[in-house]
Amino acid sequence: MTIYAGIDIGSCTTKAVVIDQEDNIIGSHVRRSGVDYQSVAREVLETALEGREWDNIPIVATGYGRHTIDFAKEVKTEIACHAKGGFHYAQRALMLVDIGGQDNKVIKIDNSGHRLDFKMNRKCAAGTGTFIEEIAARMAIPLEMLDDMARKAEKRVKIGSYCTVFASTEILAHIRAGVASEELVRGVFESVVDRVMEMIPLADPILLCGGVVQYFPIVADIFRERMSGEIIVPPLPQLTGAYGAALFARQSAD
Repeated sequence: MTIYAGIDIGSCTTKAVVIDQEDNIIGSHVRRSGVDYQSVAREVLETALEGREWDNIPIVATGYGRHTIDFAKEVKTEIACHAKGGFHYAQRALMLVDIGGQDNKVIKIDNSGHRLDFKMNRKCAAGTGTFIEEIAARMAIPLEMLDDMARKAEKRVKIGSYCTVFASTEILAHIRAGVASEELVRGVFESVVDRVMEMIPLADPILLCGGVVQYFPIVADIFRERMSGEIIVPPLPQLTGAYGAALFARQSAD
């Protein structure tokens, strides 16, 4: 079997995807990026390969740490790979929204899969996975509990601060005022959606991807509440960039 691999070395997590000649995912793995991108990339690739040899496999690297991976045959930008992976899933014009660990991306894609425009938010952690993690830590709530807690909120509390530090202060003020933790957690997710919608005017269909979308499905539900159009979520949202990189690897090898 001929196989191809894509590795997305993000600032927070590194993802590897292995595909066959029909573009089916036959292996994948995700772990924290840490500081040694090269070693982590090798580890996630070897795990995704599930014992297969990889010396001659076409490999494309993307993401924040893509230029540190010396065993990749080629590198592609994260914009290109997310667009490739998202379009391959939807097969039509769309706006792709990636909510990652430390940045958000919005990419406009036409009916042929070409990128028409994109915007990234890298100014601060507001509206990203890091923002959610830091707020959860300050509230002493395990990450795996956040989605369920937010769904139990009876009211909506607006978290208006962009800065994580200021948002934490704002949340503490709400806690002192007796606001329920469930409502505050819901407010955090509402804030994430707010930050994305402030980046650029969105139009459906919208494909949501990234680790935040995968681990906190309520984010997609909030988008559906806010917008009347179609919201698409692929089966493995966090792997969209790595999958796109694997598609580029197959394309280059053909």
